Amino acid sequence: MLFKKLLSKADTGLIATKIANVERVTSGEVRVSILHRRAWNERNLSLIDLALKEFKRLGMEKTRDRTGVLVMLIMSERKFQIIADEGINSKVAPGTWERLASEMSGHFRLGNYVYGICDTIDSVGRELQEHFPRHHDDRDELPNEISER
Repeated sequence: MLFKKLLSKADTGLIATKIANVERVTSGEVRVSILHRRAWNERNLSLIDLALKEFKRLGMEKTRDRTGVLVMLIMSERKFQIIADEGINSKVAPGTWERLASEMSGHFRLGNYVYGICDTIDSVGRELQEHFPRHHDDRDELPNEISER
């Protein structure tokens, strides 16, 4: 599979650790989802609609404060999308996700896939920490491991 050629098991562990570290200082939840290719019934979906479908498949809309952020990559198309739940989108500056996507794209062009994903997670974490600091009763609501399909 193409994904395994780009990211090793150690790389995916590093990404999961990066997510856990970000979630220690914020009430937000971050997920990374890698799709090798679209399913046959997803071929007509726009990139944003596919990301929204994946967001729901992962149960990200069920977080307590609606503070989930998804970084979704489609390997066969060399495309990705960053989306956030309504709790976050109502607080962050317009264009934030597009700016982070542009930065991640720059890393990817140089072949720095792990660094690009980790840097994006750090940037997402800074946004979340600013607007959604960790609650005293916060708990990890979603898995930190990469979702792969």
